[in-house]
Amino acid sequence: MKETAYFHLPGLFEFYELYRMFLPLFREHREYFYDWCEIGSIYGAPADCIWGGGRAGFGENDPEEVLELMQEYGISARLTFSNSLLRQEHLSDRKCNALCRLFERNREPRNGVIIYSELLLKYLKEQYPGLYFVSSTTKVLTDFTQFEEEIWRKDFRYVVPDFRLNKAFDKLNTLSQPEKDKVEFLCNECCWFGCRDRKACYETVSRKNLGENCPEHYCKAPEGERGYLFSKAMENPGFIRINDIRDIYLPMGFSNFKIEGRGLGSALILEFLLYYMTRPEYQIHVREKIYLDSMLDLF
Repeated sequence: MKETAYFHLPGLFEFYELYRMFLPLFREHREYFYDWCEIGSIYGAPADCIWGGGRAGFGENDPEEVLELMQEYGISARLTFSNSLLRQEHLSDRKCNALCRLFERNREPRNGVIIYSELLLKYLKEQYPGLYFVSSTTKVLTDFTQFEEEIWRKDFRYVVPDFRLNKAFDKLNTLSQPEKDKVEFLCNECCWFGCRDRKACYETVSRKNLGENCPEHYCKAPEGERGYLFSKAMENPGFIRINDIRDIYLPMGFSNFKIEGRGLGSALILEFLLYYMTRPEYQIHVREKIYLDSMLDLF
């Protein structure tokens, strides 16, 4: 049984201002938050990173400031470099290499890269051995055997399966404890459980990050035009509720949970932080302290 859930939070660059307010609260008012949860990492990518994937990054904050904030609170920072369509000529990109050099400097805690491309993985292992690597959910690992094979790879510290494996408890429970320690579940996916276009959707984002002209991907899921709704995500068969983490996953030996949301607004990210980490009786306290900061534009 695990006693602590580690949440991996979205928007390292995209929601810097929100975290600049939230992290002091998390440290100074620990009584507001569940004593069984911690922040494992915060992930994201600045705007105009061709190695980026999953979502198009839009953060404009200075990487030095972002990293300084993470170091102040002892939180691992992850670069989301999960572009699936990288070619050899893309590896020399100055901006992405500069970010890796910067993030590699910090050895405690170590910083990481969320990755899809085998080409990029090989390059980063050689050039920036101080970074650790996370196998991206954009690989859409829905087959449990393929998921196991990914876990067995020594390249990755963590592996994020497709959300449709979240409730495969009979198979998940066959994993050894070291294997369970590498699993990072995507908790709050809103995507239709029956979606077959997930990889195509991610490839469109990869092409956009590379600056290629490509057709827009239009979601064909029922009510897909409504976009992300937390209430809708909660109805998803793969959704992991706070009680599930405490009563099922931790007792089974799993401890890492990813919250998605880089492409959303900071108000919705705050709702995720309230739901997953904040005691109900203190949620209004956190809201008030965040809302009262006039420099934070939530709406």
